[in-house]
Amino acid sequence: MSRKPIDIDPNLEPLTDEDGEVRELTAADFAEMRPAYEVLPPELVALMREHRRRQGERGPQKAPTKKLVSIRLDQDVLERAKADGPGWQTRINDILREALLKKAG
Repeated sequence: MSRKPIDIDPNLEPLTDEDGEVRELTAADFAEMRPAYEVLPPELVALMREHRRRQGERGPQKAPTKKLVSIRLDQDVLERAKADGPGWQTRINDILREALLKKAG
């Protein structure tokens, strides 16, 4: 994708004041705004859609530190772990680590 210079309308009021500070946007500014898909090149819009995350979805870990596994637990153990609320998987991990360290040491 080549970089094209952005066409700036010389009649637009600048968004910065004489000190270079960004001024507060007005209702008129908001009324003139357009969605990205109307003003950006279609290739860029397609790329943005391709990499969009859903609300609350995390991105990939920079350096994964944990391994996804499947483990079968007794129902009462699982219920007890979940009873303390969110973070139950981390708590089970900590309990297992402590038990394994005691056994090794």
